[in-house]
Amino acid sequence: MHLTLHQLLIFRTVAEAGSIARAAEQLHLTAPTLSIQLKQLSESAGMPLYEVVGRQLRLTEAGRDVLQAARDVREPLQRLEQQLAARKGVERGHLSIAAVSTAEYFMPRLLGSFQREHPGIELSLRIMPRSALVERLDEGLDDWYLMTRPPDRRALEREQVGINPLVMIAAPDHPWTESRELRFRQVAKTRFVVREQGSGTRSWTADWLGRFGAELRPKLELGSNEAIKQAVRGGYGLAVISLHAVKLELDAGKLVMLDVPHFPAPVYWYLLQKSTRIMTPAAEAFRSHLRRAMPPLDAGLVERLQSAGMSWPAD
Repeated sequence: MHLTLHQLLIFRTVAEAGSIARAAEQLHLTAPTLSIQLKQLSESAGMPLYEVVGRQLRLTEAGRDVLQAARDVREPLQRLEQQLAARKGVERGHLSIAAVSTAEYFMPRLLGSFQREHPGIELSLRIMPRSALVERLDEGLDDWYLMTRPPDRRALEREQVGINPLVMIAAPDHPWTESRELRFRQVAKTRFVVREQGSGTRSWTADWLGRFGAELRPKLELGSNEAIKQAVRGGYGLAVISLHAVKLELDAGKLVMLDVPHFPAPVYWYLLQKSTRIMTPAAEAFRSHLRRAMPPLDAGLVERLQSAGMSWPAD
């Protein structure tokens, strides 16, 4: 076979974009040019690498093998590029971060401060549900992954980098704001607003109800933290949510944290990557930046809890 790095780059971009048209836009090339390159790559491989169904591109088994090879080649090339740039005294390269949805309340700010320190590094941040993030982690598509419930796998490098207190929120006039003495009947009859299946806050809600012998029967299932907050503000029910997501509403008096047993829930942020992945200088720089940037955020969350008469476990 006579595969070229250029062909592998094109094939990876097309496969990840899902269509030749979208890949052409990303690569600033024409669709016919990409089609010719893909045809030459298939001819070199000696078998079909993909098929087009409707407007979607589907890989064959051979195509998935080529895609994996293209991804394997990308990492050492990116590292080499950044190492050579570093020898010239120039910081550059690309850094890709994927994080679960709650991280949208602080990660853009952290990336902004990182960009000011490292203006030559091109950044991308993807915010997504946990299930989609785990899929990207399995495929090794990004430099770092930020989440609160790491998958139970041995071949992962993980580092606890911050706290993510989960709190129970209510409208200011909810009856539970007056009492912590909760009984089974009260808990079982209370309406809860939850996120989609697989979310961490939904799991914590179910676990908490289980401590009272009650079962989670969601009254409303919503797809974002913003929708959850609006439903609770409207008096539809209670919800478990990250303190990161509700600081503004709490300060404005539009929502309240309930001082109920077992809350705040002790949840932590983890920075993850496959143990086998080669760390680029840009990725190492971001980890160092996160280690410096997260403690002040943590201190602010602990202070907010203490102002409400709640505590956070000491390290």
